[in-house]
Amino acid sequence: MSGPETHGLEPVPHSERTARTRELFPTWVAANISVLLLTMGATLSVSYGLNLWQALVVGIAAPIVSYGLVGLVGIAGKRGGAPGMALSRAVFGQRGNLLPGALIWVARWGWETINAVTGAYALLTVLDILFGIESNTALIVVTLLLFVITTFAISGLGIKAVQRCNTWATYLFGAFSLLVLGYLIAETDWDKVFGRSAGPTSAMITGVGLIAAGGISWVPSAPDFTRYLPGSASSAAIVRNTVGGAGIVVLPMVLMGLVMASATPDLASASDPVSFLGEILPLWLAVPYLLIALVGTLLINSMSMYSAGFTAQTLGFRVPRHWAVSVNAAISLVFGSVLMLAATGFMGPFVTFLSLLAVAFSAWLGVFGADMLRRPGYDAEALLDTTATSAYWYRGGFSPAAVTAWALGLVTGLLFTTSDWFTGPLASGNPIGEYGLGWVATIVVSGGLYALLPKPAVTKSAPAEEPESMAV
Repeated sequence: MSGPETHGLEPVPHSERTARTRELFPTWVAANISVLLLTMGATLSVSYGLNLWQALVVGIAAPIVSYGLVGLVGIAGKRGGAPGMALSRAVFGQRGNLLPGALIWVARWGWETINAVTGAYALLTVLDILFGIESNTALIVVTLLLFVITTFAISGLGIKAVQRCNTWATYLFGAFSLLVLGYLIAETDWDKVFGRSAGPTSAMITGVGLIAAGGISWVPSAPDFTRYLPGSASSAAIVRNTVGGAGIVVLPMVLMGLVMASATPDLASASDPVSFLGEILPLWLAVPYLLIALVGTLLINSMSMYSAGFTAQTLGFRVPRHWAVSVNAAISLVFGSVLMLAATGFMGPFVTFLSLLAVAFSAWLGVFGADMLRRPGYDAEALLDTTATSAYWYRGGFSPAAVTAWALGLVTGLLFTTSDWFTGPLASGNPIGEYGLGWVATIVVSGGLYALLPKPAVTKSAPAEEPESMAV
């Protein structure tokens, strides 16, 4: 496939499914090129009291858990050749899918807003370092607008454009991260870093939940990036490249953030997540690294908006995917302006948002994941048929088992969730609430209920999956 992507919700024809599983590696590297991981690493030290060795465990465990789930759901993409929220119609029913779809679409507004704000802060910091231009209302709006327009342009071109950008960003980010790592090794007071006492085990579990929550947000999008794989692609390779691409970024970024916090303890509570780099790193390193971080954030938002376009189409927006993307672009511009101009801090709202985002996406994950275990394939015609003639119409357009399990799982997760905005009645006095694992309870409840509840009959058979190989 060359040029802008033309496929929307419809399954990709088998003749065009020529992608390789190894292409997933730079995709998930790019999905994590964010300075927010540095700030989250600092949070592990400053707010959770973890030392370097504990952060090492967190940095290894979190991407394995979260991106392992992303990789597993990505297998559905090569089975059905369609975006995640289109495949979701087979699980929830043509009308029932509107419920989780609408929630996931709204949740993406927040994620894209956070990314737009981070990118704008990176550009503002570069302008301040190089030219002494201080931030003001007009400049904030302009930088946000530039970020959103660029994001829209990349995501609108489609999967090939995103993947090409991801590959180059992976090389650049890797090179400059090694430079930053070398600088930190030379300049850090390592006696102070290694002399830090260990924090409680409960804080480690909470840290895993915090870092993993960001990865969980990619779960519904996983099939969007695997649908161009042939049905014979190795499932093991999909999971391996997904976890490997994410892990190779998450671990060093988290550890670097913790090390930086030893010299700048207020890093975790900074008013913005970017400007600290201009204080910690020398000019010759801070500026290019900030620019790489800006590119990375652009790509993360482009990937998110790429998937959001599909989600909007499943909700009934009868427009091409790139125009559906424009809705999210406009929303992130408005919300980003509010956050940058009105909010008094960044990290508190960000952590709260991650907790709620993870619960919202996990309710869908539990049901969809449990369904994958029993479904051999997807009916391409039924996915696109939104009338009562569809094999996925079920009962009035709803799958009672899926919708019930999703709703009860979502409510359960919120009951166990603690945040700055609200605290669920079951969040205190138990490990689930205290460790920030409401999203885990959501997956267990929604997936378990769906597995137990009776499923509606499919009116015609779905195609069988092609045989797998273990080739990359």
